Amino acid sequence: MSTSVFNSVYFARGCLWKDEAKSSQLGKRNENRLYVARSTSLSPRSLQIRNSKQDKDVRVALLGGSGYTGAEIIRLLANHPFFGITVMTADRNAGKSIESLFPHFITQKDLPILVSSNDAIFSDVDAVLCCLPHGTTQEIIKALPKGLKIVDLSADFRLRDTSEYEEWYGQPHRAPDLQEEAIYGLTEIFREEIKNARLVANPGCYPTSIQLPLVPLIKSKLIEYKNIIIDSKSGASGAGRGAKVANLYTELTEGIMSYGVTRHRHVPEIEQGLSHAAHSKVTVSFTPHLMPMSRGMQSTIYVEMAPGVTAEDLYQQLKVSYEDEEFVKLLEKGVVPRTHDVRGSNYCYMNVFPDRISGRAIIISVIDNLVKGASGQALQNLNIMMGFPENTGLGYLPLFP
Repeated sequence: MSTSVFNSVYFARGCLWKDEAKSSQLGKRNENRLYVARSTSLSPRSLQIRNSKQDKDVRVALLGGSGYTGAEIIRLLANHPFFGITVMTADRNAGKSIESLFPHFITQKDLPILVSSNDAIFSDVDAVLCCLPHGTTQEIIKALPKGLKIVDLSADFRLRDTSEYEEWYGQPHRAPDLQEEAIYGLTEIFREEIKNARLVANPGCYPTSIQLPLVPLIKSKLIEYKNIIIDSKSGASGAGRGAKVANLYTELTEGIMSYGVTRHRHVPEIEQGLSHAAHSKVTVSFTPHLMPMSRGMQSTIYVEMAPGVTAEDLYQQLKVSYEDEEFVKLLEKGVVPRTHDVRGSNYCYMNVFPDRISGRAIIISVIDNLVKGASGQALQNLNIMMGFPENTGLGYLPLFP
């Protein structure tokens, strides 16, 4: 194969089924390229062909690079064959290099210097990953060039009802027109809608771990819409990187802390998704807990089954729903999902257990709150929006121990 031909063919790890090929949808820059699937990893030598961020097909602006989700975006994109970061913002750290904030990025020499949001230039950008805090994103995204593809990791565009946003987040929605355009980005459920979206609202971590098992069961009418009880536990990174007394080592270690009891801001997002699946109002009892671990999330969900339905029926429905999904895995019967087994990966593991109370079942779901619960799902969504196989750059195995 000649050099000219080889440079127009890229191999993706596990991107498609064997012997399948997919043409890029990015337009003239990629119209003659062919994406060929391989089930084995690329060699270091082949990776050198596309090593520079400036050579990547999609130029990404990362807004909010100094937080945990921003850092996770950088980690995931480091080995992405088609996406390269060309702009990074961090208002309070403008002018600094990313390795000065995160020393583990010292090897990433071609990343841009952090700039303030006001100084960011988007003329040479194709897509935006927004990791800014809730309440700050709406006006910034409203001011971005209209041709950009955007995935927003904040909660600012997740709730379809802007009055509900104001109720739970304590301020009016500043971009209601954009809210009408935004697509909710729970990838496995709204994949088709995401394909043609310009703005995707990336789901929260708790809602991801809860909706993935519950939506198929609600759609199939296997569980009652009432008496759903959810007990969720998260690693401390879910609270962000800001300095807070509650997140100090001596406050958090050797204990468990419930928070947001009855008023956690993910409640309306969870109920919105379940109600959409049910075509009827669904309310839940949801209590989150902060755990003395850096990352990981488990949701233990107690449900009442419809008359005549068994836990085996729930298991078989989840098996059918997710048997072809790469990142959602129903475990073998009796195996209890553990956060250790998804750490650092984009996977969601789940399982179903019969409750000792007749007519009820227990569902356990685990994710890494920073990956499938945030940055990994954001990358999965952006892959779809830009016409690439959705697992591109996400082939990381869980890190254990």
